[in-house]
Amino acid sequence: MTKEQWLQDLRQLLPKERVKEDEPLCLHTVTKMGGPADIFVAPAAEEDIEKTVTYAAVNGIPLLMLGNGSNMVVRDGGVRGIVLSMESLTDIRIEGTQVHAQGGANIRDVSRAAADASLTGFEFACGIPGSVGGAMAMNAGAYGGEIKDIIRQATVLTREGERLVLSKEELELGYRKSIIAKNGYYVLSADFSLEVGDQKEIDAKVADLTYQRESKQPLEFPSAGSVFKRPPGNFAGKLIQDSGLQGKGFGGAEVSTKHAGFIVNKSNATAGDYIRTIELVKTTVREKFGVDLELEVKIVGEDRS
Repeated sequence: MTKEQWLQDLRQLLPKERVKEDEPLCLHTVTKMGGPADIFVAPAAEEDIEKTVTYAAVNGIPLLMLGNGSNMVVRDGGVRGIVLSMESLTDIRIEGTQVHAQGGANIRDVSRAAADASLTGFEFACGIPGSVGGAMAMNAGAYGGEIKDIIRQATVLTREGERLVLSKEELELGYRKSIIAKNGYYVLSADFSLEVGDQKEIDAKVADLTYQRESKQPLEFPSAGSVFKRPPGNFAGKLIQDSGLQGKGFGGAEVSTKHAGFIVNKSNATAGDYIRTIELVKTTVREKFGVDLELEVKIVGEDRS
């Protein structure tokens, strides 16, 4: 099958305006980098996600799920096959102490909605930039809290398009891992269980965590967030800082001078610049400290031909 056939078929299955050809992914990633997707689909309904996933599976077409592109580096050559975006699926509902959020909702928005409803337990996520789907896949956490502390269940699609409802135990959440990432599931929605809290205490905690994040992280530049996982018994940012790498990089990409755990797009960086900077960091830290840094960000796509 050709790309033209995929486009024709998907525009028959879904609203035509939701299916685009050769869409630049730099428009859909937080890093502002990335080449074109062969086919870009942004459904407005969960049923259309199921249709797209099933179509790709039946026809053997590669499919990449894209939340809000916050923890991902898309190579300059773009992505072959179908890129399925959750950016339009952002519904958040609160009933009592239960919070329901679709997979494309920003986890920060879910945290803030919970705080506004006087619910406590989700404050740790007030500064995490990823989508609910991405946060579930990597068991996102910050400031002593993690998704596994508050999740009740998640509704996912398998690679074949089968819908599953997974309990907290079935999600197998650990440090930056889950059954979602392991099996390549696609998150449609998640349900969280919180507790009623004191509004003043909640507001104070959110304000404190927001201040900590804004004062320590390079939010003035596009970035993929923390690039590396925390090595056992150490911190990636400290190892990078102690390696003298802050301010170093290639092209428009640079190890942040504000927080060494971040690589920023300081001036029209390409994904190639960003990836070369990642490799510089990994090589230098290995040579100086004998530590192999493991990526937390996901690198996808093809190099520019």
